[in-house]
Amino acid sequence: MAHIAIVTPAGAGARNGNRHTAQRWAGFLRGMGHRVSVMVQWDGKPCNLLLALHARRSHDSVVAYRAKYPQGSLAVTLTGTDLYRDLPASREARESLRLADRVIVLQEDALHHLDKSTRKKARVVYQSADPSVRHSPPGKSFRVAVVGHLREEKDPFRTALALSHLKLKLEVVQVGDALTPQMHSKALSFTHRDPRYHWLGGRTHAQALGWMARSHVLVVSSVMEGGANVIAEAARIGTPVLASRVSGNVGMLGRGYPGYFPLFDERALARLIGNCMEQKEFNRRLKRALAARRHLFAPAAEARALRDALKAQL
Repeated sequence: MAHIAIVTPAGAGARNGNRHTAQRWAGFLRGMGHRVSVMVQWDGKPCNLLLALHARRSHDSVVAYRAKYPQGSLAVTLTGTDLYRDLPASREARESLRLADRVIVLQEDALHHLDKSTRKKARVVYQSADPSVRHSPPGKSFRVAVVGHLREEKDPFRTALALSHLKLKLEVVQVGDALTPQMHSKALSFTHRDPRYHWLGGRTHAQALGWMARSHVLVVSSVMEGGANVIAEAARIGTPVLASRVSGNVGMLGRGYPGYFPLFDERALARLIGNCMEQKEFNRRLKRALAARRHLFAPAAEARALRDALKAQL
């Protein structure tokens, strides 16, 4: 039995992807017989493996651990902001990867964004979901869900903007806390602008899953994603996804997935929503393509991938 310290910049009670990942991985590793502690910053206590989420924001913990335990096992997991924003500009993020024995990425396309030396020690661990709900959209009205905290990296109002290019009867339900006053004001302005748009604010995880299940389609319009939890959840629920064509989404859904739209292009998104509403064959294509990826996001698959990724370090 090993003692594993998981470091995540997301504190206890945070409702974001990093915290969910840390807690889920802790559960898997405990199930394998290991002793696991989850913390925001490494506490300096001995452990057999330090598993850090976020190369830049966990950099201090990575450096401190490596300095105290030069031969200790160290793994670093790359988030979306690491891959697509920090690595090109952040010396700290690059140093964290250099010091790591193992690098974990959350979807397959991320490997193409690593240099050769980092790619050799990288492994893919898809995030999983085990929702108790299944796809059951309303029969009388067409509903589009957008789920995630309102922040710039998510391009959160692209679906609201798409409404101006749709004359069809539908509703958009957006779930997520506004993380800045500006995001709060924008959400309210869209609410007043179009009665088809409903911002519900923050909700529990179970409530967010419920809205996903009770929607015809989920939109993931992110600018950058390490590997979106909501895509894994939607795939397990059975809710089709329309996604911006960015690396993190392509790595989750596959290159041939039919539901992509160009980043920041609300007209293209509106066309896809219209296709979902009016073309049964397009809906079937989305569902088939998503079902083909569903097995990747099963909890047992994630647990096996995590075990295999870390076995050389334990």
